[in-house]
Amino acid sequence: MNLPTEPKPPIVLIHGLWMTPSSWATWAARFRGLGHEVIVPGWPGVDDRSPDSVRYDPSALEGVGIKEIVDHYDRIIRAMPEQPIIIGHSFGGIFVQMLLDRGLGIAGVGVEPGQPAGVLALPFSTLRTGLPILSNPFRINKASRFTKRHFHYTFGNDLSRAESDREWELSAINSVNRVFFEGVLSLPKQKTGITKVDFRKPDRAPLLLISGGIDHVAPPAIQKAALKKYAQGPSVVERVEFPGRTHRIVSQEGWEEVADYALTWSLQHAAARDTQHHQ
Repeated sequence: MNLPTEPKPPIVLIHGLWMTPSSWATWAARFRGLGHEVIVPGWPGVDDRSPDSVRYDPSALEGVGIKEIVDHYDRIIRAMPEQPIIIGHSFGGIFVQMLLDRGLGIAGVGVEPGQPAGVLALPFSTLRTGLPILSNPFRINKASRFTKRHFHYTFGNDLSRAESDREWELSAINSVNRVFFEGVLSLPKQKTGITKVDFRKPDRAPLLLISGGIDHVAPPAIQKAALKKYAQGPSVVERVEFPGRTHRIVSQEGWEEVADYALTWSLQHAAARDTQHHQ
């Protein structure tokens, strides 16, 4: 896709569970090279720490919940002089949907996003990725270790175990358990769940849902189900699927194609929405 040269809105990148802002290093560098201001704030407790630092002392992640995280990004975005494109991966993709629901952003992209409240699709592979956390509710406020074996299933399923272990060293951190529990418990509560959004919201910024064909954590069935919910409303929501992509889509070989698609789509739909507003 040909990338438009104008305009150059800022971009906010939101990482997912088990990751830090460093997981966005590829996309951030590419977008900055195209002239965009890119900010990549960490979740509270993750902040700008390295994966190795967080693994060494994960205590700051304990008890951090979804509302605290979304409010954190809300404050950052409202303080910006210009509304950004908001792009989030995995749980960060749920947060994008919640932020757009608050009226923020000129466009949003959920990259392999999990589902907000009311989207009940829960494939077996998704359950399997959450079992180490969900199997022990007494650890809801803890920050559980992310084993190399489990990383291989969730993020490295296109890699050998040795290659996956190297990726773990580079990027993986402990789980923020409360976030996982809150997300799952919200699913049947479309109107009251902590991750609720108004699927019929008429003035939401355009939203793109990106699916990875072999993603175990948030497989295409989840984004397909979310798209059906959003289809009840008038705002622009679309989905695109990239075959052969795992949950490591933002750094997996060929990530450039996904990043360029996300940015081009966002710029085009934000511009179209802006034109409509000025007519």
